[in-house]
Amino acid sequence: MKDTAATDHILTDLAEGILTLRFNRPEKKNAITLAMYTTLADALQQADKDDSVRAVLITGTDGCFTSGNDVADFLNNPPTGDSSPALRFLTAISRAEKPIIAAVNGAAVGIGVTMLLHCDLVYAGASAIFSMPFVNMGLCPEGGSSLLMPRMMGHQRASELLLLGETFSAQAAHEAGIVNAVCHDGELPKTALSKARRLAAQPPAAVRVAKSLLKNDYAETLVKTINAEGACFIELLRSPEAIAAMRTFMERSKPDFSIFS
Repeated sequence: MKDTAATDHILTDLAEGILTLRFNRPEKKNAITLAMYTTLADALQQADKDDSVRAVLITGTDGCFTSGNDVADFLNNPPTGDSSPALRFLTAISRAEKPIIAAVNGAAVGIGVTMLLHCDLVYAGASAIFSMPFVNMGLCPEGGSSLLMPRMMGHQRASELLLLGETFSAQAAHEAGIVNAVCHDGELPKTALSKARRLAAQPPAAVRVAKSLLKNDYAETLVKTINAEGACFIELLRSPEAIAAMRTFMERSKPDFSIFS
């Protein structure tokens, strides 16, 4: 039996060979709950087994892609291992065989950015903003980002984005290689869908093989990196720094890390 709330918060639609997965929790800026992660992971795994799915399109609601983890849900049900919903999703998207397109409208925070590193094509609206505040929250990068981002943009640029956790623009995301192209906000859905249609019309076996070959030289290292990051993430999640950071985040106050060594 499906989790109705999760289904409502992740809308799925299959048309023209394109499986669209849409974050649909705008009242919470599309913050992702554990149930939503489970829905996403299951959908991606099923898509690989379904011959009618030729491509996957991930997007959000008007004005927001996703603000990342639902902090309260995350604190109440912290990940404990590889079977946790968030890590299941990261594993599913990193190993997906079908091509994945992302249309980033509005804010993309935390895992809202790192998931893009596993997409094959990423398009962003001009007003989209990005940030990866893992360290700011007393945590570490996840989703293989500590491997993929330096490969993509160099050590210094990756360090700036991951260590400082500052917000950056769609144009900066394009220059860093996270985004293929930036388009007018109103044109984003049309642009992303047109690319998805083109992928869906390509010879499916050839697309799958080409995608696999593109990742072949780092595939095994990526699995190890995601697992290592996950273990560090879980350990840090229990640390006084992370607890203080997330508590002050929920209280909308500023943490003081001067007391930590």
